[in-house]
Amino acid sequence: MGFPRNAGQKAEVPHLTSNRAFVRAMKTRRRGDLVKTPSGTVIHVESYGEKDAPPVVLVHGASGSTYDMNFRLAPALDAQFRVYVVDRPGFGHSPRMKDETLSAQARVLRQAVQQLDNRRPIVLGQSYGGAVALEWALQSNEVAALVLVSAPSHDWETGHPLLHRILAKPVIGWWAAEFVNAFTPQWIIDRQLAGVFAPQDVPEGYADYFQPRKAIYPVRHRLNARQRIALKAEMAAMVPKYAQLTLPVESLHGTKDEIVPDVIHALPFDAKVASNHLTRLEGIGHMPHHVATDAVVGAVQRAAARCNLG
Repeated sequence: MGFPRNAGQKAEVPHLTSNRAFVRAMKTRRRGDLVKTPSGTVIHVESYGEKDAPPVVLVHGASGSTYDMNFRLAPALDAQFRVYVVDRPGFGHSPRMKDETLSAQARVLRQAVQQLDNRRPIVLGQSYGGAVALEWALQSNEVAALVLVSAPSHDWETGHPLLHRILAKPVIGWWAAEFVNAFTPQWIIDRQLAGVFAPQDVPEGYADYFQPRKAIYPVRHRLNARQRIALKAEMAAMVPKYAQLTLPVESLHGTKDEIVPDVIHALPFDAKVASNHLTRLEGIGHMPHHVATDAVVGAVQRAAARCNLG
């Protein structure tokens, strides 16, 4: 499965299409496979590029889905790589599973991709997906290389947002999620999305393609809150294990990322992991895979070269 191309021309990225019917179809259509893992969990996986090309797995961040990774990054990679784009459990088209931990997510994503391709892949994770990618590499030696984009890697001092704390509660959280979903106006969603991309602008067409309102669907909104609250302790437990990481790691982090600041995450990680190559993106915020796509593609290419893929 591939993205549309014209012979002899650069790949046509779907988000640039002017075909409104295409955009509407992308909002509802599942484009990949529902893969049942040995543990019984079902994961939605989309596959792009030639089957014998070097494998790369793309793991989306908090509140995300394949629609985020497919907007710019997957089309930029599929001419050189076999790209597997996954929906984490409970997001996109992947059903929820009872165990919501990083460890469980990494395990079932690994099992799902292995059902389709038993080669050792490059695993790329963005934001929360970077934490999943780190856990994946710590769990298994079946990872050829890591690419971490705006990824958390350490505990942090600040607490959790009040809304997340409320949403994570058993009863009041259910009612709060229903209220937020029913009464949040579009201008607040637009402002939140702009904050995720700041200081860069939201790319043209992204909001229509990604559909950020789906992030506040009650079940998904509460799952995201619980996972983000659990992440602090999961990161703290992961830090002592970084000495085990000897595989090639390429990390990219914007110097203007206020969601996952590089001074708390990328710089300490770089100091701890000898095999890491850190690229600091001057003036870039939290979404390099959209606003500095060439830099992210370059990191994947370096990772492939370092682990002799391709």
